[in-house]
Amino acid sequence: MIEASYKNSEELPVVLDQSEADILALMPRMDWDRPPWNRWSFQRIRSLMPTAQVWRGNEKIVPIPRQEKEISQIEFTRSNEVSQTIEAFLDDTYTDGFLVMADGYIVHESYYNGMRPETPHLMQSVSKSITSTVTGIMIGRGDLDPSALVKTYIPELAETAWAGATLQHVLDMTTGVQYSEEYTRLDSDVGKTDVASGWRPIAPDASPDISWPASVWDQILSLKTCDAEHGSRFLYRSIETDLLAHIMMRVSGLPLHKLISQELWQPMGAEEDGYFTVDARGYGLASGGFNGCLRDFGRFGQLYLDYGKCRDKQIIPQDWITDIRRGDHGLWSEERRKLLPNGCYRNQFWIEDETKESFMCLGVFGQLIYIAPAYNMVVVKLSTWPDFLDDDLKVDTQLAIHAIAAELGKNID
Repeated sequence: MIEASYKNSEELPVVLDQSEADILALMPRMDWDRPPWNRWSFQRIRSLMPTAQVWRGNEKIVPIPRQEKEISQIEFTRSNEVSQTIEAFLDDTYTDGFLVMADGYIVHESYYNGMRPETPHLMQSVSKSITSTVTGIMIGRGDLDPSALVKTYIPELAETAWAGATLQHVLDMTTGVQYSEEYTRLDSDVGKTDVASGWRPIAPDASPDISWPASVWDQILSLKTCDAEHGSRFLYRSIETDLLAHIMMRVSGLPLHKLISQELWQPMGAEEDGYFTVDARGYGLASGGFNGCLRDFGRFGQLYLDYGKCRDKQIIPQDWITDIRRGDHGLWSEERRKLLPNGCYRNQFWIEDETKESFMCLGVFGQLIYIAPAYNMVVVKLSTWPDFLDDDLKVDTQLAIHAIAAELGKNID
C-alpha cells in the first residue's frame, strides 16, 4: 500500500495515472478510503460498491445566480500562526471542490483533482444531516414525535439498548448505547458497521471469535448494552443515524433513497441525482454513504438559510431550523470544547458557536457544509484529507471562512 497522498499542485501518482480498470485492480479493498486511493475513489463510489439512486425528479432545477468575486488571494492566519492565501490553503488541504455563496449568490466555485460540476462526491458523515433533515420534515408533518420512545416505531428495539431512548436522544446522540467510534480499529463497532454496510471486507487477520453483522440492521439489533443513562451525555456514534433511518423507513414504508428523493432532493430543485451506498439488504448507509455534487450541497445549505422555503413552498419546517439555530443544544463534552469552545450538537448538526447561530454538516476526510445565518453565507468544501480526522484542518477551515466573510464585508464579530 502507498500511504502518501498528493496535493493538487503535485504530480499524480503512477498508480492513479492509468485506466479505471487498472486502478480498481490495484486498489486494496481494505484501503479504498485511505491515501492516495481516496483522492480517486471519493468521486467514483459507484465503481466500488452497490448504490441506490436519489432521483432529482422532473422538477425544474432551482437556479443559483452568480456574482463572482476574487477570493483566491485573500490572506488569513492559520492556527499554526502561518499566513496563507485561500488559494494555497485549498491546495494544502486536498480540496476537490469549493463553493462560496453569499446573499443567495455564488461568489466562488472551483474544482480540483479531476472533479467537475456534475461529479458526485462521497460526503461521509454529512449524510447524517441530510438524513435528519427528512426526519425534521416528518416531525413537522406529525409522522414522528421527538419525545416518543423509539420502540414505539420499531417494537423490536425493546430488546436492545435503545429500549428507553427517545427519538430526540437519537437525533442528538445522547443515548446511553455502547458503541465505539474508533475509525482506525477494524474490529471496533464502527469497523463492524463498515463490514455490515459493504464498505469493507472482514480483515484477513481478524480474530475468528468476532461476530460480524450481515447488515447494519442486524448490528442495530445486536447492541444490547448501555454505558450511560439516556440523555446524560453527548457521544458521537454513527449507528444512531442508521437507527434514525430505519425508524423513518418503518414509518414511511419507503427505502431511504426514495424517501430522501421525495421529501428533499426533488422539492429543493437539485441539479443532479444523488445516491446512497447500500448494504446486502439494500439499506442505504444513512450515517455516511450519501454522494452528491457541489452545487446541490450549496442548494441544501441555502434552503436552511431561507428557513426551509424553496419556490414559495415550505420544504423544511421553520420550527426544525429554529431548533437547530437557537434551541437547547444539550450536552457538550470538555474534549469537544477544545475544538469548538461555544459549540454544541443538535439534530445531527454541529453548531460552531451557539451565540452566532452558525452550524455545520461535517464528514471525515474534510467534508463540510457551513451555514452561517449571521453572514447570510453557505460554504461547501469537498476534500480528501490523508487522515480521517484533523482538528487543525477543521479549525483552519473555519478561519478561512471567517476571512472570506470579512473580505465580503460581513460582520464577523
